[in-house]
Amino acid sequence: MEGVEVANKQVIFKGFIDGIPKETDMEVKVGKIELKAPKGSSALLVKNLYLSCDPYMRGRMREFYDSYIPPFVPGQALEGFGVSRVIDSDNPDYKPGDFISGITGWEEYSLVHRTGQLRKIHPDDIPLSFNVGLLGMPGFTAYAGFFEVCSPKKGEYVFVSAASGAVGQLVGQLAKLHGCYVVGSAGSSQKVDLLKNKLGFDEAFNYKEETDLNATLERYFPQGIDIYFDNVGGDMLDAALLKMKPFGRIAVCGMVSQQSLSKTEGIHNLFCLISKRIRMQGFLQSDYLDLFPQFLEYVSSYYKQGKIVYIEDMNEGLENAPSAFVGLFSGKNVGKQVVHVADE
Repeated sequence: MEGVEVANKQVIFKGFIDGIPKETDMEVKVGKIELKAPKGSSALLVKNLYLSCDPYMRGRMREFYDSYIPPFVPGQALEGFGVSRVIDSDNPDYKPGDFISGITGWEEYSLVHRTGQLRKIHPDDIPLSFNVGLLGMPGFTAYAGFFEVCSPKKGEYVFVSAASGAVGQLVGQLAKLHGCYVVGSAGSSQKVDLLKNKLGFDEAFNYKEETDLNATLERYFPQGIDIYFDNVGGDMLDAALLKMKPFGRIAVCGMVSQQSLSKTEGIHNLFCLISKRIRMQGFLQSDYLDLFPQFLEYVSSYYKQGKIVYIEDMNEGLENAPSAFVGLFSGKNVGKQVVHVADE
């Protein structure tokens, strides 16, 4: 196959948007690609197997966005984290047949030039797709955010929002393994059931059924919250601020409730930071990459022992990637949203 020109199905970004993403903001086209890495490029030609749908990608659909990552380019394929197999290589660190994880295109085949942060995968008894979830960016976000930002102590009371998602489901399990009491919020009764009966949370609630979040958190945390792992921002963050204990910690991981608003909502209870001496910190998993080997060993070990479980929501086929991505913003996914592009 090497050097042969083949059809290459792609998910193309049509143009910058306002509001919640729609499937029509993307289109599936078929281009062509030569299955060869150009000489002198240090690039890899890869076949994409699994693609990750992540809320941060919404930010890349704005033309002007004060972020750590540039916007998508209209008319080109979207990109994100994926698991791929090397077809051809002009890089001595990789050879055909290697499995890798890192940033790739939303397409069947990609020419990958940015090889610096790729990770070589050695397949074992953990599913390959978990390398964009449990063992990938979301899992490492949970690990670094919980242990490094939240500084947990045994017996503390932990609240996790968007708790059944790619990051939240692992945060709750890490907290339980650490000896904490954990409550999660999610957007359906099915997700609440998973949190309590499969993921081991002590309690969980459906925020869509709650009319007064202050009363809700008082019900689940009468003694107050030591740690809030925030994935949503907005009203939930406002309510959590009122229930934080003195010297509590808030890890600001995501703001999915604000992600698609043209004008974000304000937070009213920030005065609690002063009176309760709360530490609230935003973070990126890339701040802690030196801990990645430690994370892999820790999480892999507990998964193989059956002490960590991970829920995936798998969509089949690249043509279904736009609907899978859009579903993130209505809570359609149950667990980590992944698109299966091709077999290994």
